[in-house]
Amino acid sequence: MANEIEIWDMVGAYPTCGNCGSTHVVRDAWAEWSVAAGDWILKTVFDDFACDRCGEPNKPVWKLDKDFRTKRIARLNDATRHGELEHATVVVTSGVRAWGEDFLRKAAHAVIAFDDFTEDNDPHGERDFGGVEVDGQKLFWKIDTFDPKLERHSLDAANPNITHRVLTIMLASEY
Repeated sequence: MANEIEIWDMVGAYPTCGNCGSTHVVRDAWAEWSVAAGDWILKTVFDDFACDRCGEPNKPVWKLDKDFRTKRIARLNDATRHGELEHATVVVTSGVRAWGEDFLRKAAHAVIAFDDFTEDNDPHGERDFGGVEVDGQKLFWKIDTFDPKLERHSLDAANPNITHRVLTIMLASEY
């Protein structure tokens, strides 16, 4: 994948009519009957767009559903904290490890259990940062999103197929 991503490739993107703004944008296409599937299978999609509402042929204006994207990123980040996401890594700092295996286990459980998200600690609604206390020690955790090769930030954090999440657990003093 290139260093840039087009808006129509992003999760939550949708076309609107460049003339009237309607979301009823259509394209011409050919379908082919599949004996195996017992149904019509999309074969070719053509370049022309039109609007079913105003009837005008035009190029669509692409928009992003930001609320949908934010909620999806939050769900993916929650899945990462719960160990349910395939493309994720958990990093624990040396300061946390120095407290021993029992402390590390408690820290992991505290991060998993965290659900005290507020406007103050989660202003973007992505559930990517939090603070917990374990055995009197203040810990922070954060989730960063990278491309699959971990070379740069993800081009689309809402798309788990092109994003590798890194959950870092650290002592507050290491932040």
